[in-house]
Amino acid sequence: MTIFTALVILGGIQSISRVCEMLVPFMAISYCGGCLIILSMHWHNIPQTLFHIVSGAFNGQAAIGGFIGAGIRDAIRYGVARGLFSNESGLGSAPIVAAAAKTKNSVEQALVSMTGTFWDTVVVCAMTGLVLVNSGEWVNGLNGAALTKAAFADIPVLGPVILCTGLLTFVFSTILGWSYYGERAIEYLFGHAAVRPYRWLWVAAVMVGSVVTMPAVWAFADIANAFMALPNLVSLILLNGVIVNETRKYLWSQKRRK
Repeated sequence: MTIFTALVILGGIQSISRVCEMLVPFMAISYCGGCLIILSMHWHNIPQTLFHIVSGAFNGQAAIGGFIGAGIRDAIRYGVARGLFSNESGLGSAPIVAAAAKTKNSVEQALVSMTGTFWDTVVVCAMTGLVLVNSGEWVNGLNGAALTKAAFADIPVLGPVILCTGLLTFVFSTILGWSYYGERAIEYLFGHAAVRPYRWLWVAAVMVGSVVTMPAVWAFADIANAFMALPNLVSLILLNGVIVNETRKYLWSQKRRK
């Protein structure tokens, strides 16, 4: 992973965009296709799956094994943290890539960028949740990667391959995308001369991140996300008037064209 990352990001934004343009559609289609296969294999369980998900969200079932208050607290804490990690909404990171897009209107690009949260959360994450509950493996006490692996094992031979392929492509495209986020920040703070050393440090960080313990990786990611989210949310509040004004002007111009 470190070697592949070096080969791509040292080539700059053009190299990153070319690789991601190939990886993202492939990983989305293959992973969602695998989810649909599993759901179709257990189609008769879908109504019960939806019932379990909805009822479990409100009857405290997720809190079994501890204090109800602690269970709800942990559910909210991990829901917010993993939600941010998944779709980046509110972090201010995705606009860095959106700013590099060639578009006639910033609002138009913003509307396109908003679809990313839909596909990531409403489609991919929702399908994952449906598969995990629909497979029935969750009653065996499994969680995390072990639970996902057991669910995809319902597809003979190809199930683990689809899961591993999806995982690798998701991870690799995320590493490439976030390398560009950091690169823009480094260039803004220290100038263009600092970009090349930063890229090598990023490559080294991929190696370090692959060998440290999982709890340490999650803890660092959650802390880093919080450091990004807080100033960005303040900025969104302060710039609210600008956002509303630009959106109204864009919608008015679209209305006049019609």
